[in-house]
Amino acid sequence: MRILVVKLSSLGDVVQAMPVVSDLRAALPQARIDWVVEESFAPLVECVVGVERVLRFAGRRWRKSWLDAATRAERTAFYTALRAVEYDAVLDIQGLIKSGMVARKARISAQGFRATYGNRSEECGYEWPTRFFANRLVPMPRRVHAVQRYRVLAAGALGYELKTPPVYQLRVERPAPVRAVVLAHGTTRPDNEWPQAHWAAIGQRLAADGFQVWLPHASDTELRLATALATAIGPKARVWPRLSLAGVLREMAAATGVIGVDSGLSHMAVALDLLHVQIFSYPRAWRAGPVGHAHQVPVGGERAPSVDEVWAAWQGVLAATPRPVPA
Repeated sequence: MRILVVKLSSLGDVVQAMPVVSDLRAALPQARIDWVVEESFAPLVECVVGVERVLRFAGRRWRKSWLDAATRAERTAFYTALRAVEYDAVLDIQGLIKSGMVARKARISAQGFRATYGNRSEECGYEWPTRFFANRLVPMPRRVHAVQRYRVLAAGALGYELKTPPVYQLRVERPAPVRAVVLAHGTTRPDNEWPQAHWAAIGQRLAADGFQVWLPHASDTELRLATALATAIGPKARVWPRLSLAGVLREMAAATGVIGVDSGLSHMAVALDLLHVQIFSYPRAWRAGPVGHAHQVPVGGERAPSVDEVWAAWQGVLAATPRPVPA
């Protein structure tokens, strides 16, 4: 059986969709699985065990020069590659018009089908016209965690039961663990930010407890914040160079844990099974926060949590760690 997963973006959502592949491999061991994803996130999907072919979709870049000859040639090459394989199931687990159009252009077998969501779920992206691009609609609970929503769609479309918690299987080099905590402070949502003074205070407490504090950044604005935090935290703080997503994944894999806002890097921490405290400044933890493990917890929600609340959560995940913490 040949299955195509269509999940284009964004970073955190792509990471949270990864357990679908483990589910498919457990329920359908002979299945061959491909994935269409935005080109910038392709290096992460290429790390997912069980994904055979990663098709790089450049929709974000193409929009900037839609009619240029080079862009038209790239689009033609992409759809030629997409249609080079015949699929028995095409799973649009994004549920938007842009993903539905990609799913619609995939070639299916005589008995094949395209599946997507049958209805909207609370706080989940969904565009109803995508229903017209699929011939199998899977009903969704009204209120459902994002990871479970992806898994329920695949299971409902292919007729298997979900019997285990979500499993992330990543091919990533695991260096010797370091007593270090990554502060994933970056976010594109102003309502998701945590105050700079809070980040500095939590970093200072980590440093006093013997942890190195690692500070990633993905923009000039985030670099300025990371640099200011490093100055406030002191010699145990280190600002990372600007890294690719694959580079961030490799560096993060060596850390003890991550304290971060609701972001792609926080979801990567969950996928790597690190100690993790995820900070919510708005009521979305029920939909996107880590679940199922005492060493990975959300904090906050109705309001931004205090430094003391985040520190207490970090102490809790330290106590619950399934593996020794480096000295």
